[in-house]
Amino acid sequence: MAERHSTLGAIVRGLRDSNGWTLREMSERTGIPVSTLSKVEHNRLTLTYDKLQELSARLNIRMADLFADSDPAPANSPVTARRSIGTRENAFRVQTANYDYYYLCAELRRKRMIPNITTIRARSLGEFGALVRHAGEEFIYVVEGRITVHTEFYDPVTLEQGESIYIDSNMGHAYVAGPDCDEAVTLAVMSSAEDDLMDSLITMHGER
Repeated sequence: MAERHSTLGAIVRGLRDSNGWTLREMSERTGIPVSTLSKVEHNRLTLTYDKLQELSARLNIRMADLFADSDPAPANSPVTARRSIGTRENAFRVQTANYDYYYLCAELRRKRMIPNITTIRARSLGEFGALVRHAGEEFIYVVEGRITVHTEFYDPVTLEQGESIYIDSNMGHAYVAGPDCDEAVTLAVMSSAEDDLMDSLITMHGER
C-alpha cells in the first residue's frame, strides 16, 4: 500500500479502491457481508481476529498490513521527529477469548515499543490456558480493577489499581482478572529489538 492509513476502516477502503472493487465485489472475495464491510469502512465496527485472518488470507496480504502502511523506511535513513496521538477510537482492536487489545499509534511502523490498552476477562489460569511467551520485555500498569500475574519462575502476584510489573517476555506469563474482579483494564508496553514484534503478537493472539 502506498498511502499511510491510521484506522482499519481506511485500510479496508484503500484496499477496495486500489483494486477498483465495489463493496459487493469485495464481499464476494472476502466472505464478509456487505453491511459489515460498510460499517468497518466508516469506523463503526471492528473485526475479530478470525475475520482479520480470513481477510488477509483471501486478499493474500499479511496480517500486519491491516495495521498500517507496510513500506519500511530505507535502511540508511534515520527516523526522526515521529509522533502519533493514540486513543481508543483510533486504536487497532483485536478481540480474543481472554482479552480485548487496543493497539495504540498503530499507523507508526517499525516501532521498538508496542503500546496497548488491554481489557482482561479471564478469571483463572485454567480459563486462560497455557502460559504465553514472546521476544522482548514488557511493562504492565493496572488502570482499573486488579490482576493476578502468573509467571514461569515466580509465584503468582496480585496487582491493584495503580500498581505495575516489568517482566522478561521470553518467560512464560499470563494476566488474569484478580480476586473479586470480573474485568480489569491495563496499559501495557511491549518492546523488542526484533522488527516483527507486532506480527508475533498478532499470531500469538490468534492461537489463543
